[in-house]
Amino acid sequence: MTHRSQSRLTACPLRLVVIVLLFASIASAEWKEKVLYSFQGGVDAGSVPAGGVVFDKHGNLYVATTGGGPKTCEPFSYECGAVYELSPPATKGDPWTATLIKMFAGEGSKDASVPSGGLIIDDEGNLYGVSGYGGTGNCVLFGLAGCGTVYELSPPAQKGGAWTETILYSFPTAKQGYLPQGNLVFDSAGNLYGATEFGGGYGTTCDPYYKYCGAVFELSPPKTKGGKWTEKVLHGFRSGMDGANPNGGLVLDSKGRIYGTSQSGGDQEGECSPNGCGTVFALQPSVVKGGAWTEKVLYRFHGQDGATPEAGVIFGRNGELYGTTYAGANSAYGAVFGLARPKGGLGQWEETVIYRFSDGSDGARPEGALIFDASRAQLYGTANVGSAGSLRGNVFRLKPPDRTGGDWAFSVLHGFTGIPDGENPAANLIFDKAGNLYSTTQNGGTGSGCSFIGCGTVFEIKP
Repeated sequence: MTHRSQSRLTACPLRLVVIVLLFASIASAEWKEKVLYSFQGGVDAGSVPAGGVVFDKHGNLYVATTGGGPKTCEPFSYECGAVYELSPPATKGDPWTATLIKMFAGEGSKDASVPSGGLIIDDEGNLYGVSGYGGTGNCVLFGLAGCGTVYELSPPAQKGGAWTETILYSFPTAKQGYLPQGNLVFDSAGNLYGATEFGGGYGTTCDPYYKYCGAVFELSPPKTKGGKWTEKVLHGFRSGMDGANPNGGLVLDSKGRIYGTSQSGGDQEGECSPNGCGTVFALQPSVVKGGAWTEKVLYRFHGQDGATPEAGVIFGRNGELYGTTYAGANSAYGAVFGLARPKGGLGQWEETVIYRFSDGSDGARPEGALIFDASRAQLYGTANVGSAGSLRGNVFRLKPPDRTGGDWAFSVLHGFTGIPDGENPAANLIFDKAGNLYSTTQNGGTGSGCSFIGCGTVFEIKP
């Protein structure tokens, strides 16, 4: 069980309005896909990846799973989560080797429980992630205890040894944050930034069960070795014209400003009333050390221009932002959008829908963030469902137009087909040095511990 599967915001009805869209041509450009690992599910085995994958310096991949765990993971068996290392084969063509490096302990342990975002890695090979539940906080919902955690996994001093887990921060109450989501991000000073879907101390109408409307937080490392990390809520969302339910996956610019999206909030009079269609926001640090951060809503979605962004944004070459929406843009299938900075730094950011998923044959409902290739020109992403002949999701590419005002060219690189292939990609992609793409699917594969849908996969696709 994951929170997002419980409380998926439904797509809002859309009225027809006149807007300018850049329509794209659809092409087929199939890459070669390979499932590197299928999660097995059940007792002491992972299932349903919580995010994408990261590489270490030796070419190993790391991934966290939402499911997996012993029978002691009450009240929902096998729902503590796990972290795996995938090692490439010594001989080309042989299978990758999966090693369980952490099985979270679950209910009553005060450990992290149910990872709810992907991993990031530092220069020393330490892994960092968030769990939606667990820890020492006083939150309890449907038998799941704890308000969530930020955890670190440190590699062993000797190969084959045990990894060391450290809970860097356990959210104590919903006021400090509840249900952290998405990937963390470091700044140059070693501070970590992330978002919680709920909590934060403000807003009362975002969910009948979870408290408050979400927060962006900063975690500062201890000044002395062995000390405690310090958390600060940089912004508590209020819903209404403000955003609500931030996604994580934040990005920072060179000035230390933070950019992200919220699933709901924003324009309460738009097509997604009363929850709002979501926002793109920025947080500006104070000019006074230790002062309050300032939030600015850069854009409020209205439905016809996109709705319910499920992932964060990325920077383009000239400081513009790109992202996806789960729904909207005159359909229930979702869209890819760009946001251009206002000229002279004043005024409103301008949104352009650069691609809208049309009927499911080209994919639908993107949930992972976009990435650029090495040239920072072509965009790559995943659609959670849809795609011609499969309805199980795809990996897609968008090539920019050759001239100003031209169409972006859309192509499907791989359409997933379900067992034994993957199904439902919902995480960020990453490139390796050779230009191959890697990520995860939430379902599919050959795992037998998840009924007929499969337990998820790690996959590679090559040009």
